Amino acid sequence: MKNRQTALTLRRIQPRNPFVAAARFRQAGMHGKNGHALRQQGRRALQREVEDLHPPHS
Repeated sequence: MKNRQTALTLRRIQPRNPFVAAARFRQAGMHGKNGHALRQQGRRALQREVEDLHPPHS
């Protein structure tokens, strides 16, 4: 048997986007609420408590 070399053809892949790799390693998650949203939430909670203590007159 003779030694035959087979030609190996590889598909050329597109170059990868360097920004995607950096973003995936950063493991970015959800941000917290800002100060304005927290103040509004507190105001709403206080208003609910006040309404529970003094129901409106019908």
